[in-house]
Amino acid sequence: MRHSETRAVITGGTQGLGLAIAKRLAGEGAKSIVISGRNAKKGEAAAKAVSALGPQCIFVKAEMGNVDDPKRLIATALDKFGSVNALVNSAAETGRGTLLDTSLETWEKHFNTNTRGPFLTMQGVVQHLVETGRPGSIVNILSMVIYVGQSYLTAYSSSKAALANLTRNTANAFATKRIRCNGINVGWMDTPQEDQTQQAFHDRKPGWLKEVEAQQPMGQLVKPDQLAGLVAYMLSPESGVMTGALVDYDQNVAGRYPE
Repeated sequence: MRHSETRAVITGGTQGLGLAIAKRLAGEGAKSIVISGRNAKKGEAAAKAVSALGPQCIFVKAEMGNVDDPKRLIATALDKFGSVNALVNSAAETGRGTLLDTSLETWEKHFNTNTRGPFLTMQGVVQHLVETGRPGSIVNILSMVIYVGQSYLTAYSSSKAALANLTRNTANAFATKRIRCNGINVGWMDTPQEDQTQQAFHDRKPGWLKEVEAQQPMGQLVKPDQLAGLVAYMLSPESGVMTGALVDYDQNVAGRYPE
């Protein structure tokens, strides 16, 4: 029960990876969990499922791209539970666009959701921890595309790369306060959102996952339940002084070339 003292906020916690993390923390003894997302019906159902595992879990409807929502999310968590010592920024905008066809609106939408939103939730949690003198841990969900990214991920890869820098900057700035901040560069992952994206933007047909997974080195895409274990470890006291780390979580090694 390594999370018996954990009070967590998880953005994008209503499905996929965010929900898997919430359930993992619940199973490891977390006392209170706040999840956020865009869909109230889905969010309430997710909170009920997490609460059934033991902790108090509430859903806060929030659009991370709106400047006021990330602030309200943290304020609500603090008002409801009194303290927050764990934060996971999992919500993300994943639209497509190359350098030449990405509009300014699309660019700003990605940076508002993927970079500014986490900046504001981190700011709120760190401010609380500094004021109370308590330790805490933050995990930002990044992507392997921070290294380059496909041509059609111009805004997405750029916004995640900015968040990677913010992760390390925060880790360095608050290490002496015992506030740790780490990130995970996630490879191609099997989530409900990814299924929608593949069908909407890449003309994939239902059942595309089986074909794609057969082409991967380990015969699968990243699974949320697997990754949730790493996030739980990074948030927990077991990860000790680990901070400023950007962990590649992928079966394709960065920098590899065909034999």
